[in-house]
Amino acid sequence: MQLTWFSHSNFLLQADGVRVLIDPFFEGNPKAPVTWQSLGKVDAVLVTHDHDDHVGQAVAICRETGAKLVCLFELGRKLQQAGVPARQVIGMNMGGTVEAAGVHVKMVQAFHSSATGAPAGFIMTFPGGFCAYHSGDTALFSDMKLFRRFFDIDLAMLPMGGCFTMDAVEAAVACSFLGCRMVAPMHWGTFPVLAQSTDDFAAALKEHAPETRMLSLTPGQPLDVD
Repeated sequence: MQLTWFSHSNFLLQADGVRVLIDPFFEGNPKAPVTWQSLGKVDAVLVTHDHDDHVGQAVAICRETGAKLVCLFELGRKLQQAGVPARQVIGMNMGGTVEAAGVHVKMVQAFHSSATGAPAGFIMTFPGGFCAYHSGDTALFSDMKLFRRFFDIDLAMLPMGGCFTMDAVEAAVACSFLGCRMVAPMHWGTFPVLAQSTDDFAAALKEHAPETRMLSLTPGQPLDVD
């Protein structure tokens, strides 16, 4: 698995010849190190909810690359009206599993707000077996404990910036619920209202989830994880 973080909640996951982009917020993102036009091939775009800093440039990317768009059913209709060809849209709902470019994508709940339907997270299983969870924007919730009954999560991508999502301590507790091997902190540092470093999260992990390894990510720099 090769992971690239473009700041905020925007990630590119590459494994088994498949490239999956999540919450592609480039334009208007003060920390994004590249433009979406530089991405090249994208097989699937996953959008967790309809806030602008998560939908980002999903429509333009799907139109340009032909990537499948995976999101909540109602949001899929909205983005189809915005220009994503219907043949590329895979609408789904909580608890459902779809296949996009060979990746099995499970939609799970998130506790947040959304004007279109409900916010979501995704648990992705790549063809080679690597399992990654992107929570989307969310508060801490105890049902995260259930995810580990069905999945061995290698990597969790969790918000820890506070204000709009859970904070550093709560994100560390989430890691203990999930039993994830690695965690990539997200939704921090982008705007002044959010946490500006991962120091508190690293300290909280030592207390609440010492077996989870925090990845140190630099926006735009790919990292090989296993």
